[in-house]
Amino acid sequence: MRQIKVCTVLGTRPEAIKLAPVIQELERVPEVQQRILVTGQHREILEQMLHLFNIRPHQNLMVMQENQQLGKLTARLLLELDADFAANQPDWVIVQGDTTTAFIGALAAFYRRIPVAHVEAGLRTHDRYNPFPEEINRRFADELAQLHFAPTELARQNLVREGANPATIHVTGNTAIDALLQTAGQDGHGHAVAKDGQRLLLVTAHRRESFGQELLNICHALRALVERNADVRVLYAVHPNPNVTIPVRKELSSVPRVELTAALDYAEFIHQMKECYLLLTDSGGIQEEAPSLGKPVLVMRACTERTEGIEAGTARLVGTDTDRIISETERLLHDPADYARMAHARNPYGDGHAAKRIVRILCQAAGIAPPARLAEGEFAAAELTPTRDGVHGTSR
Repeated sequence: MRQIKVCTVLGTRPEAIKLAPVIQELERVPEVQQRILVTGQHREILEQMLHLFNIRPHQNLMVMQENQQLGKLTARLLLELDADFAANQPDWVIVQGDTTTAFIGALAAFYRRIPVAHVEAGLRTHDRYNPFPEEINRRFADELAQLHFAPTELARQNLVREGANPATIHVTGNTAIDALLQTAGQDGHGHAVAKDGQRLLLVTAHRRESFGQELLNICHALRALVERNADVRVLYAVHPNPNVTIPVRKELSSVPRVELTAALDYAEFIHQMKECYLLLTDSGGIQEEAPSLGKPVLVMRACTERTEGIEAGTARLVGTDTDRIISETERLLHDPADYARMAHARNPYGDGHAAKRIVRILCQAAGIAPPARLAEGEFAAAELTPTRDGVHGTSR
């Protein structure tokens, strides 16, 4: 029986969530010898995800240092990953998304002439500094990859326009939806935040480009929203980066009906997504996940690489201007028809079978027969009816 060695590289919480379904599927292929390599770009919040999805790394490089600069992180990652690839000689390397781990994982593999499979390929804002450094990270990873797993048709088109070989591009849907539906279907143990008659606004904001005044603008908007709307309560899951925690706690820790919490574990966060009224975020993954639970998303960024949600009506780009955040949030609070349009819009991101498609295609590229159970065909946008516990629908 032909064996192939696949090294799956991850370093952050979002990578763990989105690669978990792929790792689980690879474990079920007898011909695949999988090595899970964790860089440790995130620490505590990454460990939560590994435990939740029962991922046992073969190696943890633990590269993160306090307040580490991108240059130093990049250099350390390249040296450590190169040494690991040299010692273990994988046949394929899998990276995901737009992190420094993904970019350097692809670069280190390229230096060793190891083919790269890029999960969530082709996302673009076409602004190299927004988000920073993610826009350039993912462009480089795509340039270095031999297989591009695009989550949507638009992502595929981006890659084709940039000159990628169309034969290397496969539209699979986003593995974030696989992970979400797997977790949302489990019994939750989340705590209740909103009291009777209150509407919960669930918030995350942590992007580097928002450090400083933009983050303060977001805090001022949240303060105003609870002061102006007596039935509103805010739960802000605060990223551990001190550039986020220090200003957010200074501005909001004493504001009534604003609860600041450390970053929630994934299962708890999914519970709060199911319970909330709407989400305000600068996260990419939440823009994909929330529509599957019928929750409108206000995106607090200058631009987004996930324009499919904007076009479908599941998300709205509001930036970081205080007045704009307030007005767009209050529109959804006070206009039931507008809220319903967003809550019931078509989800363009996935059907829960992306990981199966990815593993089938990777097996074929590596020259081994994929198991018959793996999903056939590429992902087509589905007409999905959101529910509190997941999605139901049929492909178009």
